[in-house]
Amino acid sequence: MKITSIRLLQLQGEMPFDGEFWEERLVRPLDLYPQHRDDPPTYLQKLANGRYRMESAFVQIETDEGVYGIGGPVAHEQAYVIARQLAPMLVGHDPLAIELIWDRIYRAQVHGRKGAAMMALSAVDCALWDLKGKWLGQPVYRLLGGPTRERIPAYASALGYAVEPERAAERAKELVRQGWKATKWFFRHGPGSGREGIEKNVALVQALREAIGPNVDLVLDAWMSWDLPYAVQMGRRIADYTPRWLEEPVLPDKIEVYAQIRRALQPLGIPISGGEHEYTRWGLKLYMDAGAVDVLQPDIYWCGGISETLKIGALASTYDLPVVPHGHSVPATCHVIASQPPNLFPLLEYLVKWNTVHQWFLKTPVHPVGGDVAVATLDRPGMGMELDEEKIEDQRELSFRA
Repeated sequence: MKITSIRLLQLQGEMPFDGEFWEERLVRPLDLYPQHRDDPPTYLQKLANGRYRMESAFVQIETDEGVYGIGGPVAHEQAYVIARQLAPMLVGHDPLAIELIWDRIYRAQVHGRKGAAMMALSAVDCALWDLKGKWLGQPVYRLLGGPTRERIPAYASALGYAVEPERAAERAKELVRQGWKATKWFFRHGPGSGREGIEKNVALVQALREAIGPNVDLVLDAWMSWDLPYAVQMGRRIADYTPRWLEEPVLPDKIEVYAQIRRALQPLGIPISGGEHEYTRWGLKLYMDAGAVDVLQPDIYWCGGISETLKIGALASTYDLPVVPHGHSVPATCHVIASQPPNLFPLLEYLVKWNTVHQWFLKTPVHPVGGDVAVATLDRPGMGMELDEEKIEDQRELSFRA
């Protein structure tokens, strides 16, 4: 079997949704500067009659035996890399030789160890695993060595929900009523917002803890937008609300600062997590060696794909570090988690809004029920990456001419 073509499919459709889909955005590193602090969320185009425009691009790897694999969604800059740089290294090669393909591409694009180029390789790797599962007629988690459990616990990430304390508390209560045992919320303020921002952050955490009670885990995400003094100050203010972890307090290159924050907040019982915006086993190993985090969070669609996430997990196991992948792609993440020891990969992140968007064009999207995913629902060849023709109103193939 040989790869015959790499197609990049741009899909368009509409999603019905009453009200504002994106109510609020999270704090960002750029919020340090006043001119960026009030930027609104601009993730989706709102149409008339309670609908939103949905656009996603997917990579489809096709073979001379008619078997194909799908990865995505991918951003246009990743699609460009796939079309111009990776496709020539894929066509004519054995799609089942995934390790060989990954290593050849990695060695060929030494300037692509991070960012869009590595994210492009990640999508290709995931598409190849989908193809391999379809060719063998098996779900990917079985090819990876699973299953290790019957159900995968998940936590509800509330990115995009309003963070005014009263509204956030009502939403958090609803998540608990739905059966979630853990939920993550995103701060809106950082050092640029001064003392007023600190008080608003603390008020949010207090309202959430009171809403969900003591037996539901509360995860808090600063999205790499704080600094050492701010993170320590905030940690002291929210320690009594027992967060399960504080996520990405500083920019990803500040690994030693991560370690300093971890040492400062460890006596308060606040674990630190990170790694979402780092790439490959080599990048994540720097966090491990520095003792920078208590929870490692590579994103499968960014860090190098399924193949690389397995290597990151193997390294993390030698440090007794749990891996809770960032939740860009629910199907790929579920298959990896289902195949690995529960203490090493204990949780699935389910971004309530983003994973709805990212899976909109999939025929069989994965949605947790009662706070977890039954592994039996993953029992389709590959990763169930089939496109739903009924939701596709327009489709075109992306091309990037020289």
